[in-house]
Amino acid sequence: MRPSNEPFFWAMFSAGGMVTALLLPVLVVITGFLVPAGVVEFAQLESLFDFWPVRLVVFGVVFLALFHAAHRIRHTLKDLGLRSVATPLAVVCYLGAIAGSVWAATVLV
Repeated sequence: MRPSNEPFFWAMFSAGGMVTALLLPVLVVITGFLVPAGVVEFAQLESLFDFWPVRLVVFGVVFLALFHAAHRIRHTLKDLGLRSVATPLAVVCYLGAIAGSVWAATVLV
């Protein structure tokens, strides 16, 4: 029996779901409600993003959320009957997550 790489992708799915559930609502509230309402100044938020640990955390949230979404989309499409193209489907989903992560890293740097 050959070793499977599925445990790695399920771990990424789990970590992505957990991080997304905990941190994404906070980011949405801050950037979607508090900044437009004037409670948090945009200059304060911009100065916060000058620190590399904050950028690293935001990148981690984006990275894990994209891999969570890729895994969910892959398995949903397989369940809908696309089992015959399971390998190309996995490649497309995970390459999309990698491309989104590279774009996020470029934006954050």
